[in-house]
Amino acid sequence: LPARARNTLIGFMRDVARWRDLAKTASPSELARTLLDESGYTAALQAEKTAESAGRLENLVELARAMEDYETLGDFLEHVSLVMDNDAADDAEKVTIMTMHGAKGLEFDNVFLPGWEEGVFPSQRSLDEGGLASLEEERRLAYVAITRARRRCTILYAANRRIYGQWTSSIPSRFIAELPEAHIEQESTLSGGASLWRAQWSERDDPFAHVARDNAARGASRGPGWQRAAATTYDPTPRRLPEATRSAASFAAKPRSDVRVGVRVFHDKFGYGMVTLQEGNKLEIDFETAGPKRVIDSFVKLAD
Repeated sequence: LPARARNTLIGFMRDVARWRDLAKTASPSELARTLLDESGYTAALQAEKTAESAGRLENLVELARAMEDYETLGDFLEHVSLVMDNDAADDAEKVTIMTMHGAKGLEFDNVFLPGWEEGVFPSQRSLDEGGLASLEEERRLAYVAITRARRRCTILYAANRRIYGQWTSSIPSRFIAELPEAHIEQESTLSGGASLWRAQWSERDDPFAHVARDNAARGASRGPGWQRAAATTYDPTPRRLPEATRSAASFAAKPRSDVRVGVRVFHDKFGYGMVTLQEGNKLEIDFETAGPKRVIDSFVKLAD
C-alpha cells in the first residue's frame, strides 16, 4: 500500500480498537454518537446538504435515541435480532405487542395506543422528577407512537383504572387534546365508560349521567365509574355538541368560575396548595407538601 493509504488504515484500526474499549464502559447510545462523530460520518452527511442526507442524519439521530433504552450493546443487538426475525416471518395476520420505545423505526397499517391518561402517559413520575423537560420527551414519544401507523391509529383511555388494587378516576391525556381536530375520526357506537364519554359528550359537570341511562338495562357488573354514574340524577334530554364539532380534543368539562390561577385550594389527598395553571377544568397546583400536581377542579375546594 502507498504510505498515505497505509497511514489511513493504521489510524482507522486504532480508532476501532478505541471504540472497542469504549463499548465496555459506555452506554450503547453514547457509543453510537461517539462513533458517528469521530468516524466523520455525521460531518460527511451534513456537508452534502441534500434532502436525502438530511433524512439519513435524522434516522441516525433517532437510532442513537432508541439505543438509550438498552443498558448494554448486547441488549440492543438482541432486540435488533428479534425484529429481524419478525420481519423474516410469514405475512400471516397477527397482533404485535410492544412498547412505544420498542416500536421506533417500525411501521404498521393499524396501531392501537391504550392508556393515554394523565399520570399514565405522560407519567406522573416523569413529571415530578423531570418537569417540563420530561414532558417534552414524552410528547416526542407520543408523536413517534402515532406516526408508526400507516393508515389508522386508535388511541384509548380509561375513565377508571385499577392501580395497586385501588380504583382511580382518570382524565384523558393532555396529548389527546393537542391532536388536530381535522385528523380525528370519532366512533359513534362504542362500549365502556370512557368510550361513551368521548362519543356522547355534553357540556355538563357529570359526563357519565346519560351513560347510566343508556346502559341501565344491561345490568352488568361495572367499575366505580359506572356505579357513580348510576347513582347520579341526569337530564333526560342533555344538550350535546354538534356531531361535527365533537372529537377527542374537545371533551373537557366546563371549568369552575371560583377557581383560578393564584387561588389557594385544598385537596383531600395532597393538602393545601396554590393554583399555578388552569386549562379548562384541569388545574396545575403547587401543593405545600406534595409539590406540583395536575388535578380536576371538582376534586378541590377553596381553602378556608
